[in-house]
Amino acid sequence: MAVKSLLEQLPEIVRDGREEARRILERIGTSQRVGLQTRELVLPSRNNSWLNPGVGPGVEMPEHPNRLIFGDNLLAMAALLEGDGEHESLRGKLDLICIDPPFDSKADYRSKIRLPAGAGSDQPVDVNQRPTVAEQSAYSDTWSKGTESYLRMITPRLILMREMLKDSGSIYVHLDWHVGAYVRAILDEIFGRNCFRNEIVWSYGKMASATKRFMANHDQIYFYVKNPDSAYFVPVKASLNKPVRRLAREMVDGVLKNARNSDGTLRYVDITEKAIDDTWSDLSRVMPASGEYVDNYATQKPEKLLARIISASCPEGGLVGDFFVGSGTTAAVAEKLGRRWIAVDQGKPAVMISRKRLVDIEENGGAEPFLYQSVGDYQFEQAKNTLGRRFRVGDLAKVVLGLYGEHGAIPLPADVNYRNSLGQVGDELVYVDSPRNSTGLGTLRRAQSLRDNTLGGFKKVTVLGWNFSTDITEAIRTLGDERLAVKAIPSNLLDELKKKGDKALRGKIAFSTLQYLDASLAHHSRGVDHEGHPKEEFVVQLDNYVLIDPDALPLDKDEDRKRVRAILHTEPLSLIEYWAVDPDYDGSTFRSTWQEYRGNTANDEDPLRTGTIAALTVPALERDRTIAIRAVDVFGYESETLIVVPADAIPPGATIIEGQEARR
Repeated sequence: MAVKSLLEQLPEIVRDGREEARRILERIGTSQRVGLQTRELVLPSRNNSWLNPGVGPGVEMPEHPNRLIFGDNLLAMAALLEGDGEHESLRGKLDLICIDPPFDSKADYRSKIRLPAGAGSDQPVDVNQRPTVAEQSAYSDTWSKGTESYLRMITPRLILMREMLKDSGSIYVHLDWHVGAYVRAILDEIFGRNCFRNEIVWSYGKMASATKRFMANHDQIYFYVKNPDSAYFVPVKASLNKPVRRLAREMVDGVLKNARNSDGTLRYVDITEKAIDDTWSDLSRVMPASGEYVDNYATQKPEKLLARIISASCPEGGLVGDFFVGSGTTAAVAEKLGRRWIAVDQGKPAVMISRKRLVDIEENGGAEPFLYQSVGDYQFEQAKNTLGRRFRVGDLAKVVLGLYGEHGAIPLPADVNYRNSLGQVGDELVYVDSPRNSTGLGTLRRAQSLRDNTLGGFKKVTVLGWNFSTDITEAIRTLGDERLAVKAIPSNLLDELKKKGDKALRGKIAFSTLQYLDASLAHHSRGVDHEGHPKEEFVVQLDNYVLIDPDALPLDKDEDRKRVRAILHTEPLSLIEYWAVDPDYDGSTFRSTWQEYRGNTANDEDPLRTGTIAALTVPALERDRTIAIRAVDVFGYESETLIVVPADAIPPGATIIEGQEARR
């Protein structure tokens, strides 16, 4: 049987994409809907010195906050179309969508992580972190059928994006020669050929050479609208280097003629600007010396490119969406131009970079508060893709139990096997939590009860989790149970199962202990501010960070693991990428009112280390205060620790010092 060409497959690809999008839309409002979890409410206030007072708790959250979302964009769009109790559905709400999806270029998207110099050296070292298969699918051509699979990935997403656009909305799709022609044909099918506006050619002046063809030196940006009769568009003009004198023209009796002065002489006008056409050769690529350059992000696009698109196709105060946000350019430019934004990416490095970039904005007094969210059922949906849409959580637990330890854990008898999630290795009970859960205090207490009451009791219980609540470290400390262990299921396990199967993985999977953060209150005082209102001042310092076992990290080389292990022994806090403080944590929403991160040279001149001191001034409370500190390491692992300050800890006007004096 002859293999069909891509052109012959396009109708089937579009039909299948429409069917997948239809199923997603039909799940809206049902029990199968996908939700978003708010991980952090970011009130941008970067640390520019250790005396930075931070943002007070009284800052108001916008009615429709901007949102940075980590997870599969198909699931994120399903959740955004659904809406929830706090946020309305975004169906028909977006003014503009800008996407810069992967170009099917078979590029290697490993993340290069630069670490401080080790002992006896003054040169920083680089380690390479492999993305999971799930992350690779967002960035590179790792699909089994190449371009066909790429088109099958992008088609249902484009259909959902059209659902999210206003009637006056537009979409810009940034591609290059690899798949541009095929995607344009799909865009014609989804939006309609009459909704095509431009094929914009961005000629960026790359310095390169080619010997057997003309040098490739441009990308295409396809511009479509949802409704050609009501689409919003403001022509963009550029200033000329010098005025150009031209004959003036005017309508005379319905005929366009040369304009004349009252004395009959021809009238001239000086032209100082021109309308931008569809060939953009005045915008260069982002160079390392540029202030907007993001290290190790080769696909970064210049802010001026997005500013042109947003200015043309989104009104002030309008809503911009980017579902392949990458280095965060779209969100950053939308913020600077006074537009609202929704930004999504499946790569953890991308959302980490985007969050730092947004906090770093200084224009217009800094970025507005925004939500950092994640797709709630990400691991669950990934499990469906790996094991089939009809899989049961108990089936997955059985597979995980079979991979635990050298020979696997033996499942308990069905009549005592809680949700088919329990196994045993000698006197150890093994409990596999659901991929739909965030393992936290409630799960750990259940595990203790199962340990003590199942089959006469076990000496210890080990909980294996997929996702963890950010306060899991505090939960473990609160229980203080030496007979309870908590370990992480490797983030790439489902990918490995899909590629190799469970039999090939037996005895080869490392379930690592969790990372944790130690911090302390170095200074606390009470007083009044310049208006006479009671205030409290805090200095929080990071004391230690323990990373998960480096053997469990997706690093390329054993040499890289040795480097990480050496830093863990000598300078563990240098592995922190970003940390933030909520000075009045309510136990539910983490409101980061102070942020510090690697690369924040406004704080110091060291781009490879964060500061370890946070100083905040906040309104005084007459009740106990919980200070939450949350950190993300260079590999994307999150941890949290809490400091409880009793209401009667200090008499008014007194000062206490705990630990070392706060200093840099």
